[in-house]
Amino acid sequence: MITATQIRQGMVLVQDGKLYRVLTVHHVTPGKGNAIMQTELRDLRSGTKVEKRFRPSESVERARIDTREMEYLYEDGSHYHFMDTESFEQHQLTKEVLGNGVHYLQPNAKITIDLFEKEAIGIELPSSVELKIIETDPPMKGATASGSNKPAKLDNGVTVKVPPYLKTGDMVRVNPNTDEYIERA
Repeated sequence: MITATQIRQGMVLVQDGKLYRVLTVHHVTPGKGNAIMQTELRDLRSGTKVEKRFRPSESVERARIDTREMEYLYEDGSHYHFMDTESFEQHQLTKEVLGNGVHYLQPNAKITIDLFEKEAIGIELPSSVELKIIETDPPMKGATASGSNKPAKLDNGVTVKVPPYLKTGDMVRVNPNTDEYIERA
């Protein structure tokens, strides 16, 4: 158990028998009344978002999460299948649970999976991935990195904003957690 003031983004909490991942947390002090912890939570089983307020002195149950390295195998339409690299046990996750991580899964990739009581509840994406630009406007003559960015479609189907000097076929590093361009690879 932790107090509400110890809640941080990314934590997994147990509320009313359900698992929630903390998406955002704000300490709000209104002009009149007591302070509160305003949180946005995602139900890890159904994928729905919920906003919840906690009093700073309120106790909250933090889930004990195990992490295991697993290999992404395949998608069967509704589920994504992973295999534990140590025990060869298979786990499956839905698109709702994976969220934005679906776009960054590649066959045979090693992914860290979060487990709660031996049930897979989510994945941890790497801080950056290298992808190829498959479609973008042609580079502008004399364009520098300080100009306004242009949209570029990557080989995984995600569109990100990139500097104007990049062209189709260039490799770029992208943050999969935010879908933001980092640098040219």
